Amino acid sequence: WSPPDFTDPERGSIWIIGIGNGPFWLNGKGVNNRKKNQPTSVFASLFRQLKQRTPRDLDTVVHTAHRQAFAKIDCLDCAQCCKTTGPIWIDKDVERVAKRLRMKAVDFFKTYLRVDEDGDTVLQQVPCAFLAADNACTIYDDRPKACREFPHTDRPKQAQILELTERNAAVCPAVAHIAEKLESVYRRLDPPAR
Repeated sequence: WSPPDFTDPERGSIWIIGIGNGPFWLNGKGVNNRKKNQPTSVFASLFRQLKQRTPRDLDTVVHTAHRQAFAKIDCLDCAQCCKTTGPIWIDKDVERVAKRLRMKAVDFFKTYLRVDEDGDTVLQQVPCAFLAADNACTIYDDRPKACREFPHTDRPKQAQILELTERNAAVCPAVAHIAEKLESVYRRLDPPAR
């Protein structure tokens, strides 16, 4: 699955069509601006509900849906995360990747990275410079921690990262699948209409 993208002539934005519940809107400048310009999510009410009243079995439901999603979806068919978002780099990431590329860390930083308005170290541009034409990562074994852990839906304490999961659903079809599963499971939490 690979979502088509369209440029909005007014905003120059990218529309990413999601599975089942699209479209999702992302700022055309990429997710390096994610803290200022949150994507509009069709799952907004679901995540708002989950934040207000977190189910005890949230981790179990998310982890089960994670396994189901990644049994169906091959990241190499999509790579939207690498095309539209940039990871936050920590010092160990910079040192590891610079060593792999046989560069000094300071030269690697000057070539590929920048500090954003929030003080985070991020890519200078997206798509990622290390994304190959076949959607493979050219530094896969040494990729940043944020890339290794993306989309973070297999970690414990999912309630702590609901906002991140909502944003990732706009980028990653596997997370959109997980959000759809959450919606089907937790719709029962909605109070009955009168």
